Amino acid sequence: MAVCSEGQICTRWQTETTRMNARRAAGMVISATLGCSIAAFGGANAKAQYYYQDRDAGPFSGLFSSGYQRSSPIPRTMVSFPTHYRPGNIVIDTSARRLYLVTAPGEALSYGIGVGRDGFRWSGTHYISAKREWPDWTPPSQMLHRRPDLPRHMVGGIENPLGARALYLGSTLYRIHGSNEPETIGQAVSSGCFRMTNEDVIDLYSRVGVGTKVIVLR
Repeated sequence: MAVCSEGQICTRWQTETTRMNARRAAGMVISATLGCSIAAFGGANAKAQYYYQDRDAGPFSGLFSSGYQRSSPIPRTMVSFPTHYRPGNIVIDTSARRLYLVTAPGEALSYGIGVGRDGFRWSGTHYISAKREWPDWTPPSQMLHRRPDLPRHMVGGIENPLGARALYLGSTLYRIHGSNEPETIGQAVSSGCFRMTNEDVIDLYSRVGVGTKVIVLR
């Protein structure tokens, strides 16, 4: 539990709001749409292009100006799902641009995602090897070779292209992570990572742990 300024116990939403405001005040003013993406580096004067708002998180309603209230264009929903996948598995269908969290035999929670552009899509099975809140981002050498203008390191925060949460896939360079560009959900824009809105990635992060099986289908 955290203690608010007047001594009362904070709710988890108040605690998250405090953390976000502290990071913003710390001078994290770089806005980019990078991570595993191909978009241009925005520069120090660019504004953050997303707004995290949980539908049950009242204290977040005034965190940023209303212009940043941008949820996923593909709402998460419960769907029927093939029964041969086990509850707890994550199944990513890159062609459908959906991530499914199997919740019960024949049932899954569906999220809209952004996927790799042509030439950067892949398939395979991995396991979540690490989870990070407000992760730092260090572009891999392959990306720096393609984009030498990118920053060599960005600290975690609301301006960071990895967004609010990151789930790391085995020893690969790929992640499931948040995004500062919710309008790209449903699009093929990344260099192989799977991007979600910050709202959705926070929801998924709370439901899965290290060791979760992730099956990627093309």
